[in-house]
Amino acid sequence: MIVGVQDVYVYVADMERAIRFYGDLLGLKVTYNDGHWAALDVGGVRMGLHSTGGAPVPAVPRDAGGTKAGATLTLRSTNIDEDVDRLRIVGVRFIGSIFRADWGAVIAFEDPDGNILKLMQPPEA
Repeated sequence: MIVGVQDVYVYVADMERAIRFYGDLLGLKVTYNDGHWAALDVGGVRMGLHSTGGAPVPAVPRDAGGTKAGATLTLRSTNIDEDVDRLRIVGVRFIGSIFRADWGAVIAFEDPDGNILKLMQPPEA
C-alpha cells in the first residue's frame, strides 16, 4: 500500500556545493548528510541529494518554461519577486522570466549541476 512520498531527489556531482546551494541559498534544512546522500526538509517533504561521485549530471531538454523530460521539483514561495531578486543576487541562473496567470506565478531556475527547479507563488500566498 502506498502511504506517502518517501523522498524526491536529484543527482549532484559535488555534495558540498549542493548542500551550500540547497541549504544555505534556498534555506532548506539539511537533516542528514553522509557525503553520498543528503536529506533536506522541504515543508515536511523529504528531498534528497544523491551524489554521482563527481560525474557530471546529464542535461535534460529544456526551454523557458523548464524541463521537457523527467520531473520537476517546484518550491512554493510567498513572495516570488523577492525570492527571485535574492537568489539572482547570489548568482542563481533563472530560465526565462516570471510567468503570471490566474493560478499563480512561476519561474524556472537551475541548481549548480543544471537540475531544473521552479519557484511558484500560488494566488493565495
